[in-house]
Amino acid sequence: VQLQASGGGLVQAGGSLRLSCAVSDRRVRVNDMAWYRQAPGKQRELVATITSGHNTNYADSVKGRFTISRDDAQKTVDLQMNSLKPEDTAVYYCNADYVLVTDGHVEAARIWGQGTQVTVSS
Repeated sequence: VQLQASGGGLVQAGGSLRLSCAVSDRRVRVNDMAWYRQAPGKQRELVATITSGHNTNYADSVKGRFTISRDDAQKTVDLQMNSLKPEDTAVYYCNADYVLVTDGHVEAARIWGQGTQVTVSS
């Protein structure tokens, strides 16, 4: 089971970008999903989370500008980023907690996407 990220790129301050992550195995049940980011020289930080019940939570630094959403049928999680600032520049990572039941075997894990670069120029 893997997470495949897409989106990202270079944008001017005030612009918008949309990131997306897709779970590779449609058989899984996906629980919490989230986006993190890591800027150069800094620790990875939580950006936004969304539960299986679609409850969301955001870092104070992105509230009102970013929106996390998920499509349970497609097993994807998106991050819509508006009013981008240079300080939003980072590598963005998605993650997901999943459970897979096959032939009585239960597999549960947290997986990470490969990271996608977001660069906001001033």
